[in-house]
Amino acid sequence: MKTFMPKAADITRKWYVIDAEGQVYGRLCSQVANILRGKNKPIYTPNVDTGDFVIIINADKVVMTGKKLDQKIYYHHSGFPGGLKETKYRKLLAEKPAFAIRRSVTGMLPKGPLGRQMAKKLKVYAGAEHPHAAQNPEKIEL
Repeated sequence: MKTFMPKAADITRKWYVIDAEGQVYGRLCSQVANILRGKNKPIYTPNVDTGDFVIIINADKVVMTGKKLDQKIYYHHSGFPGGLKETKYRKLLAEKPAFAIRRSVTGMLPKGPLGRQMAKKLKVYAGAEHPHAAQNPEKIEL
């Protein structure tokens, strides 16, 4: 018996909607990364993008446990000497909740061209509305 290796024609992609309201931030991001990667499918192969599209709504209503809102820090650098900037997640989630979730999920995906291709299938919206109704997304509970 030969090992099954999926080709591009073998992969069928579904669209899923996930409501982030009341969901724990880290658990939500790790489960979304698994769906984007395709680990929830029996045809999963590490070197092939077998994942599905994921739409996350209500990203501004995600919950962090413990003191992480004040202790967890987002760092970025301007590129100039002394240009390290830091922002607490309380402020980041208040100002850019979609960016915070997107950054966490893409950090859990493979690095390189394959990971960037998987990250393009993630759509994050702060509110309850999204423009992807034509794809007939399936609502799932995590």
